[in-house]
Amino acid sequence: MKQISADQNTIAYCGLYCGACKRFLAEKCPGCQKNEKAPWCKVRQCCMENNYLSCTDCKLVDDPSDCRKFNNFMSKFFGFIFRSNRRACIDLISEKGYPKYAEFMAEQKRMSLKR
Repeated sequence: MKQISADQNTIAYCGLYCGACKRFLAEKCPGCQKNEKAPWCKVRQCCMENNYLSCTDCKLVDDPSDCRKFNNFMSKFFGFIFRSNRRACIDLISEKGYPKYAEFMAEQKRMSLKR
């Protein structure tokens, strides 16, 4: 099993931190950026098409809450079930930058900020 470490390459396009995810650490998932089995994810598709590291880099929409890809039914469902706040993750990436965000999430051992 992998150990949680600060690696900005394990930040998901939507702002979640795969580096602290149980499935990632158990090597059952390659993480968002390398997950070729996730073509269904509209956020991932959009970021890849636009060469964004995450929604933080988006030039198409000023506020992620206004983005239909970022703020869809599945993300709301996921956020409710896991008390996850992807918007706060995106805001924290904007504030701290990718390396510091990865460090913070690794130190906190969190995949997401809580609601």
